[in-house]
Amino acid sequence: MKEFVSAKATKLELLNLRSVPIRTFWITSIAFFICFFAWFGIVPFMPDVVKDLGLTPTQKWNSIILAVSGTVFARLLIGKLCDKYGPRLCYTYLLILGAIPVILLGFVQTPLQFLICRLFIGFIGASFVITQFHTSIMFAPNIVGTANATSAGWGNLGGGANRLGMPLIAAGVVSFGIADEVAWRYSMVIAGVICFSMGLIYYFFTKDTPEGNFNELKLAGKMPNLKKDEVSFFEYIKGLQGLDIVLGLCSLFWNRTNGLWHYGRLSSE
Repeated sequence: MKEFVSAKATKLELLNLRSVPIRTFWITSIAFFICFFAWFGIVPFMPDVVKDLGLTPTQKWNSIILAVSGTVFARLLIGKLCDKYGPRLCYTYLLILGAIPVILLGFVQTPLQFLICRLFIGFIGASFVITQFHTSIMFAPNIVGTANATSAGWGNLGGGANRLGMPLIAAGVVSFGIADEVAWRYSMVIAGVICFSMGLIYYFFTKDTPEGNFNELKLAGKMPNLKKDEVSFFEYIKGLQGLDIVLGLCSLFWNRTNGLWHYGRLSSE
């Protein structure tokens, strides 16, 4: 195997877009923003959804639980996939496949269809893992903490920006003569198309590492084929020491959904 020389960035020069690490930093940060924007994009429209689909209070809060539970299992899986196939392909497929339930949410006709879409939309919450993985590969130890923290902030920003952004998209839709009652449907379709487009951008304009993509480096003998890459997902789960990671994620899931449920109860009283 040839000697592997790292070309990780040692500075966070945000305007140096010719640099592969910086270009990747911006693209992965924007992708993260879009994923969280789409993940919680339906939230500003929930009053319209409840009226349109006739959701009961229980179905409404179950949809929130499903949206969070989807990401718990997706994050477990995506880490393994990033190790094996690289963050570029993982993010590309996550964005493109994740766009499907986002778009389909605009076409649902029953509460059950709505709940199913919310479950699968939750999978794009795994974007957090890929963004952190990708920035860690691109930046040297002296700056990687700053890069990770900066990129991570974009996700939270996307989760909040949809409160303003989605109603603005809906207002634009209404300006074209679409009825207010169905504007939320068109808005979700638009959000899904943006996700899909970002997947294409990720594929064509990023690399797995500063030196190239995983498959190229393996073919050139610059990256070893590790034994852990041959381990199945189920063996990977079994190998988690004491299942502490799984229990930790379950605890996080419970705390978030329980808090959201109580918040909804208080808000509705």
